[in-house]
Amino acid sequence: MSEDFYDVLGVSPDASAEDIKQAYRKKATEYHPDVSDDPDAEEKFKKIQKAKQVLTDEEKRQAYDRMGHDRFEQAEKHGFDAGAGGDPFGGMGGGGMGGGLGDIFEQVFGGGMGGRGRSRPRKGRDLRTGLEIDLEEAFSGAKKQFTVERPEACDTCDGEGHPPDADARSCPECQGRGQVTQVQQTPLGRVQQTTTCPRCEGAGTLYSETCSDCRGEGYTREEATLTVDVPAGIRDGQTLRMEREGAPSPDGGPRGDLLIDVSIRAHPEFDRDGDDLRYRLPISFPQATFGDTVEVPTLEGAVEFEVPRATQSGETFRLEGKGMPRLQRRGHGDLYVQVQIVTPENLNEEQREALEAFAEAGGEEIDVKEGFFEKIKRTF
Repeated sequence: MSEDFYDVLGVSPDASAEDIKQAYRKKATEYHPDVSDDPDAEEKFKKIQKAKQVLTDEEKRQAYDRMGHDRFEQAEKHGFDAGAGGDPFGGMGGGGMGGGLGDIFEQVFGGGMGGRGRSRPRKGRDLRTGLEIDLEEAFSGAKKQFTVERPEACDTCDGEGHPPDADARSCPECQGRGQVTQVQQTPLGRVQQTTTCPRCEGAGTLYSETCSDCRGEGYTREEATLTVDVPAGIRDGQTLRMEREGAPSPDGGPRGDLLIDVSIRAHPEFDRDGDDLRYRLPISFPQATFGDTVEVPTLEGAVEFEVPRATQSGETFRLEGKGMPRLQRRGHGDLYVQVQIVTPENLNEEQREALEAFAEAGGEEIDVKEGFFEKIKRTF
């Protein structure tokens, strides 16, 4: 499924024409191929231009909202100008029937050959939000509660868009049928097209007042508290989908889905590399020289690690299976432990003499200079 034009521009379906133009200017400035470093800038810029072209054209926007993104794109693919009532067979010539005339009419018009029947109820728009988690939660999986703002049926008018006592009259555009019919001349002859009435939006009825809370839309934006299951092993930037938790359908169909972009906070000890983890282990010079058994932290608790004799600073060791769980697969990644030999900042007299003796035994001539405070201590 390709990306919704509203999502491309980062605006809501009820955005004004001015809001859409401002969003377009901002996105176009960000992704213009002449200034953007994004490797996909040219493709994104084309999508931004297409979204603006459709959503700033009143007729095309009405058709887009009525048909939904995929059907609108399919209609244009077959040469049908959804905003101007163009020829659905444009560009096909007299032949090239492909999947069949009935299939094309079903995709473009939502009805049969003569425009019989109404379109199926559309699914509501998908919504998108973000969720930040800790590395520990990504390791073990978690149930996370969060709040999202989304459209809901207006409580004041029960989603009708008008007060209960508003005067009703039949729509003069469609004579109360909720649909308008157009006859088009195509290479196959005259074709009758039936579409949702743009004036009453298929209701067949107009009202003397609109709801003051939702301004006639039938929806208000409300906060909803939801809980999502975060699977163990999820990576930064991956997206979770909660079905039927998106926007409600405009005509009685199922709700859209809620897409949740997951980001993982930086960890103070571990760096993540896919399913593997990396950890820097500080050890002393004697430990590196003689070897030692030390504890290494993991996301499941500390484990013992044998530091080999004569370990060099920067040397890396692999602890198999101590990394992140593999998402939707068995097993874990590995933990890579990089040893770092720590140089002591303060030495007592005994340590200093031992190191000097060590250096002399190895034939090294080191000029050990005392600091000011060390000289004072020696004096007293």
